[in-house]
Amino acid sequence: MRPNISFDRFRYQSRFVIHVSLRDLPKRAASICMILAIYLWLGEIRAAIGLALAIAVFEGLGIALSRGMPDDDRDLGLRRVLLIWLVNILSTVAYLTPAFVLSAQGSVAMLLAGLLWLFGIFVHISNSFASMPIFNWSMMVPSFGSAFLLFFSISEMSFQQSTALDWTITGGILMVYFVNTYETLTKQNDTEQALATAREQANARLLALEHMTRHDSLTGLLNRRAFDAQLQQFLEETTRDGAVAVLLLDLDGFKPINDTYSHSAGDQVLITVSDRLKQTAGEGALVARLGGDEFAVALASVVSAQTALDLATQIRMVIEEPIAFSGKDLCISASVGVNLSGRHCSTVSALCAGADQAMFRAKAEQSKRPLVYDPRTFSARPSLKDRETILAAFQSKCIRPFYQPKIEMDTGRICGFEALVRWVDPVRGVLSPAQFLPQINELGLQGDLLVHLASSVMSDIETLLDDGFDPGQVSINVPEVALATLSGRNDLDRVVQAHPAVYRHLTFEMTEDVFIARAADAIKSSIAYFRKQGIRVALDDFGTGFASFHHLRQLEFDELKIDTSFVAGLGIDPVAEVLVGGFLSMGRGLDVTVIAEGVETCEQRDHLIRMGCRFGQGYLWGKAMPLSEAAIRLALEQTERKSAKVTSAA
Repeated sequence: MRPNISFDRFRYQSRFVIHVSLRDLPKRAASICMILAIYLWLGEIRAAIGLALAIAVFEGLGIALSRGMPDDDRDLGLRRVLLIWLVNILSTVAYLTPAFVLSAQGSVAMLLAGLLWLFGIFVHISNSFASMPIFNWSMMVPSFGSAFLLFFSISEMSFQQSTALDWTITGGILMVYFVNTYETLTKQNDTEQALATAREQANARLLALEHMTRHDSLTGLLNRRAFDAQLQQFLEETTRDGAVAVLLLDLDGFKPINDTYSHSAGDQVLITVSDRLKQTAGEGALVARLGGDEFAVALASVVSAQTALDLATQIRMVIEEPIAFSGKDLCISASVGVNLSGRHCSTVSALCAGADQAMFRAKAEQSKRPLVYDPRTFSARPSLKDRETILAAFQSKCIRPFYQPKIEMDTGRICGFEALVRWVDPVRGVLSPAQFLPQINELGLQGDLLVHLASSVMSDIETLLDDGFDPGQVSINVPEVALATLSGRNDLDRVVQAHPAVYRHLTFEMTEDVFIARAADAIKSSIAYFRKQGIRVALDDFGTGFASFHHLRQLEFDELKIDTSFVAGLGIDPVAEVLVGGFLSMGRGLDVTVIAEGVETCEQRDHLIRMGCRFGQGYLWGKAMPLSEAAIRLALEQTERKSAKVTSAA
């Protein structure tokens, strides 16, 4: 039977040739010593020296090749494999030569001794290397060749009567032949065991490789490819008793942890989340890490959307539990989208795409509650073309800041503006943030929007200053994620550094949730950095978040903005009046400016003035307006002030 020859197989067998060769070295050494002694008795001095040198060289090379053998066959190089093969062929030829030397003595007994030696080598090769066909065949070829050559040479020889000593030597070689045959056969078990062990190791490596191709290396969860394959199987096995549910999760606040506390902290978060997902989803559920901080869960035979939604809510609660790392409690949350198989979602791609849309909708909502995908209410996902359109709107400045004035309420004078983003579309008109921010968030362009908006605002402030107007304090809404990472802070800082003249007119607004954000320390550090440059900091929507009074001591700020909901309750809800009064007292105690948002009526304005609030903002004084209209407002106010001075002087 022809051996199956391939380099991998050749490499695999080479390891065990070395094993067998080292194992049988003592037996070969004893046999060759006996032959050398016979050579000396026969007077074959030169043959003895030649054989001894050849055997020493080949055995030495074999031992040298065994040194530093790698554990993995795949690390066994072609050069070493070929050397192992060549040394074994040449050493086989060297071990065959005694058959010719003995047979050439002309004695019947010596002829038999030579043949016994030859047959002993046959037995040794065929039994020791039977499981290694490449080496077995390569060593048997010169052995058979030697046998034919020996038979041919002795066919023309005449043999003399053998002495008793000749027969004694032949009998000794016969005994060696018997012992060699017996030992070779018994050691066949060792070879088989070594090969079996190698097969087990190879199978273990294959299983490990298969596991690696199907599982995430960090968490041990299924990867995207394996998840999709098993989800397809779920869909094929779906019965009328229930549907297949897919839950997609994206961790909120993971990047700040990774950037602030190191990748080791991020890895610990991912491992803990994966363990919690497996435990919460239960047996029979598919749990996968799709990449980065995105996970997936799939369940079969789900009876209703509410069942899947309840599980999603439970998962979100479990993920929000603190994660211990180096003496700190790391906190994250998750946005979860749910989708169920059915008439509109019968494929893996459709099922996951729907869950993905629900997840992004959940991330955009303030409540962050899990959502179930409904094709009737979910709009199509933004495409690459939508991304290009938004980036083009940045470039053309169709997406730009509008300015809502902040007013000193007792005089009616403008004391500043809040920059609010608008999209001025040639066809659709002026679009509010609600009409395009979800797309920007889903496309991951929040950072691009902030840099573009901040740069536009600072350029507009410079324009107003160059035209002789004082814009007061112009505020920009800065999301916590821009301050939570060094890269986000650096992007914003580059814009600020390009406009040094506007520092004293610039205010960064952020919500009070910065106190309890996932990377609060990093955010506070960024705020302190910008305040050192003369930029003011305002807390927006104060009273609507989850910060406590204790948190107010942890951060220096310059301005506090009372949320619209409290202002709307003045004169109607006694609780609102008590809370607004408390906010004003707090502002005076902390020596910070207090601005009331959402002032829409004269009654609200007058009420606030009576309570001691100096500044307000709202539709009573105008909606957000383009820069040109803001400049006109400032010009009119400047003219009125000049007229008032002239009248007063007269």
